[in-house]
Amino acid sequence: MEAYNFETAIKPFFWVSSEKTYSVCLNAGTYKPEIFEWRKDEGFEGNGYDWTSLAKVFVEEKKPNLSDDIKFDPEADMFCAYSSNPESLKEFISEFKKACENEMLIQYLFSKAEID
Repeated sequence: MEAYNFETAIKPFFWVSSEKTYSVCLNAGTYKPEIFEWRKDEGFEGNGYDWTSLAKVFVEEKKPNLSDDIKFDPEADMFCAYSSNPESLKEFISEFKKACENEMLIQYLFSKAEID
Protein backbone atom coordinates (compact mmCIF):
# COMPACT_ATOMS: atom_id res chain seq x y z
CA MET A 1 0.00 0.00 0.00
CA GLU A 2 2.85 2.38 0.80
CA ALA A 3 4.32 2.05 -2.71
CA TYR A 4 0.91 2.72 -4.24
CA ASN A 5 0.44 5.85 -2.15
CA PHE A 6 3.89 7.12 -3.11
CA GLU A 7 3.35 6.44 -6.81
CA THR A 8 -0.04 8.14 -6.67
CA ALA A 9 1.37 11.15 -4.81
CA ILE A 10 4.08 11.80 -7.40
CA LYS A 11 1.91 11.42 -10.52
CA PRO A 12 2.37 12.36 -13.33
CA PHE A 13 6.01 11.66 -12.47
CA PHE A 14 6.69 7.93 -12.45
CA TRP A 15 9.16 5.74 -10.58
CA VAL A 16 11.49 3.28 -12.34
CA SER A 17 13.81 0.94 -10.47
CA SER A 18 16.54 -1.30 -11.77
CA GLU A 19 19.20 -3.38 -10.10
CA LYS A 20 21.43 -0.53 -8.89
CA THR A 21 19.76 2.69 -9.98
CA TYR A 22 16.42 4.34 -9.35
CA SER A 23 14.82 6.92 -11.61
CA VAL A 24 11.87 9.23 -11.63
CA CYS A 25 10.64 10.47 -14.98
CA LEU A 26 8.04 12.71 -16.57
CA ASN A 27 6.79 12.83 -20.13
CA ALA A 28 7.55 16.46 -20.92
CA GLY A 29 4.64 18.62 -21.99
CA THR A 30 2.06 16.63 -20.04
CA TYR A 31 2.26 18.45 -16.71
CA LYS A 32 2.12 22.13 -15.80
CA PRO A 33 2.94 23.60 -19.23
CA GLU A 34 1.90 27.00 -17.85
CA ILE A 35 5.06 27.08 -15.73
CA PHE A 36 7.12 27.59 -18.87
CA GLU A 37 4.71 29.89 -20.74
CA TRP A 38 5.91 33.19 -19.32
CA ARG A 39 9.51 32.58 -20.43
CA LYS A 40 8.80 31.06 -23.85
CA ASP A 41 10.29 34.16 -25.52
CA GLU A 42 13.61 33.12 -23.98
CA GLY A 43 13.31 29.69 -25.57
CA PHE A 44 11.74 27.68 -22.77
CA GLU A 45 9.32 25.08 -24.13
CA GLY A 46 8.61 22.77 -21.19
CA ASN A 47 10.74 19.97 -22.59
CA GLY A 48 12.89 17.57 -20.57
CA TYR A 49 15.84 19.97 -20.58
CA ASP A 50 13.68 22.80 -19.22
CA TRP A 51 12.33 20.56 -16.46
CA THR A 52 15.91 19.64 -15.59
CA SER A 53 16.89 23.32 -15.36
CA LEU A 54 13.98 23.88 -13.00
CA ALA A 55 14.78 20.78 -10.93
CA LYS A 56 18.43 21.82 -10.56
CA VAL A 57 17.37 25.20 -9.15
CA PHE A 58 14.96 23.41 -6.81
CA VAL A 59 17.76 21.19 -5.47
CA GLU A 60 20.16 24.14 -5.10
CA GLU A 61 17.59 26.33 -3.33
CA LYS A 62 15.48 23.88 -1.35
CA LYS A 63 17.31 20.57 -1.02
CA PRO A 64 21.07 21.18 -1.22
CA ASN A 65 21.60 18.14 1.01
CA LEU A 66 20.54 16.00 -1.97
CA SER A 67 22.84 17.59 -4.55
CA ASP A 68 25.41 14.79 -4.43
CA ASP A 69 22.81 12.03 -4.71
CA ILE A 70 20.50 13.31 -7.46
CA LYS A 71 21.62 13.29 -11.09
CA PHE A 72 19.73 14.22 -14.24
CA ASP A 73 19.55 12.70 -17.72
CA PRO A 74 16.96 14.62 -19.75
CA GLU A 75 15.79 14.11 -23.30
CA ALA A 76 13.70 16.50 -25.36
CA ASP A 77 10.51 14.61 -24.56
CA MET A 78 11.37 13.35 -21.07
CA PHE A 79 12.61 14.64 -17.73
CA CYS A 80 14.57 12.05 -15.78
CA ALA A 81 16.28 12.25 -12.39
CA TYR A 82 18.15 9.27 -11.03
CA SER A 83 20.12 8.11 -8.01
CA SER A 84 21.65 5.01 -6.49
CA ASN A 85 20.02 6.13 -3.22
CA PRO A 86 16.27 5.48 -3.44
CA GLU A 87 15.47 7.40 -0.25
CA SER A 88 17.17 10.55 -1.55
CA LEU A 89 15.33 10.26 -4.85
CA LYS A 90 12.00 9.74 -3.08
CA GLU A 91 12.65 12.82 -0.93
CA PHE A 92 13.57 14.83 -4.02
CA ILE A 93 10.53 13.91 -6.10
CA SER A 94 8.07 14.19 -3.22
CA GLU A 95 9.25 17.70 -2.40
CA PHE A 96 9.70 18.74 -6.04
CA LYS A 97 6.12 17.67 -6.83
CA LYS A 98 4.86 19.73 -3.86
CA ALA A 99 6.86 22.71 -5.14
CA CYS A 100 5.34 22.31 -8.61
CA GLU A 101 1.89 22.54 -7.03
CA ASN A 102 2.82 25.80 -5.27
CA GLU A 103 2.49 28.41 -8.01
CA MET A 104 4.36 31.20 -6.22
CA LEU A 105 7.26 28.95 -5.25
CA ILE A 106 7.64 27.28 -8.63
CA GLN A 107 7.57 30.61 -10.48
CA TYR A 108 10.22 31.97 -8.11
CA LEU A 109 12.43 28.93 -8.72
CA PHE A 110 11.81 29.08 -12.46
CA SER A 111 12.87 32.73 -12.52
CA LYS A 112 16.35 31.48 -11.58
CA ALA A 113 16.47 28.66 -14.14
CA GLU A 114 18.84 28.92 -17.08
CA ILE A 115 17.98 27.51 -20.47
CA ASP A 116 20.01 24.44 -21.38
